Amino acid sequence: MVIHESCPGYPKEPFASLVAGYPGEDAYAPSDFRVEWGPVFHRGRLDRSARVLLLGQDPAAHEAIARRILVGEAGQRAQGLLRKVGITSSYVMVNVYLYSVYGQAAGNRHVADPDIVGYRNQWLDALLVDSAVTAVVAFGQLAQRAFGLWAAVRPEAAGRLHVAAVKHPTYAEGAARGSGQPLAVTTARQLSDWNAHLDGLRSAVEPEGDVDATPYGQTWSETELVEIPERDLPAGVPPWWRSVESWAVRAGADPEEKRATIRVAVPKGARPWQQT
Repeated sequence: MVIHESCPGYPKEPFASLVAGYPGEDAYAPSDFRVEWGPVFHRGRLDRSARVLLLGQDPAAHEAIARRILVGEAGQRAQGLLRKVGITSSYVMVNVYLYSVYGQAAGNRHVADPDIVGYRNQWLDALLVDSAVTAVVAFGQLAQRAFGLWAAVRPEAAGRLHVAAVKHPTYAEGAARGSGQPLAVTTARQLSDWNAHLDGLRSAVEPEGDVDATPYGQTWSETELVEIPERDLPAGVPPWWRSVESWAVRAGADPEEKRATIRVAVPKGARPWQQT
């Protein structure tokens, strides 16, 4: 019999109260956030065993279905980054926003909203004050600003942490679309940025396993896209939710329908009825 692992959820304080009292439309304007898909809180360890905190931006289509953050392609790249530091389990991840941003400009407008900051800081207090975390990876400018807002009110706790302000895991795709540059160019730029932070992270974090000392190249290798661990997701989810294959995408004939619809499809390699 296979013994499956799963995330236990939020049974203990302070997280039980945090998920019971999350902000909704009063703090997150529906014109700027996809509140209709509900909040997505975290991924990883909440038992104070985490050594690294990853601060992301907002949940996307995969995250809306899986109910954990950073489980799509961005999550697989983040998992690979952790492997290069020697961390396979002792991490925790939270986002700047509980809800998916409806337009990049909206994220910039609201990063310092008092209600959003106040709730986010409660999570950061719970995860970073008097904890085992020694390093924070801030993915992108919004995450860097969010951490700075917390650090301003918790200077002593923030002062003991190594902070790696790196480009967002999907920076390359966004930069290529926005600038017209080839994806190969923006990917190489992103991986060079990640390489520049590896030594600092390795010095700040006690590894729990083997460190992948191979630097990133010009593009992602297969070993640098790491499947999401089963124990990070709710019980009973299908294995393909953790796959490096894309399985969720927003779909619709117009912006209204696309906002309201996420198309989920079992990847071809995960269809047991086709495996004979």
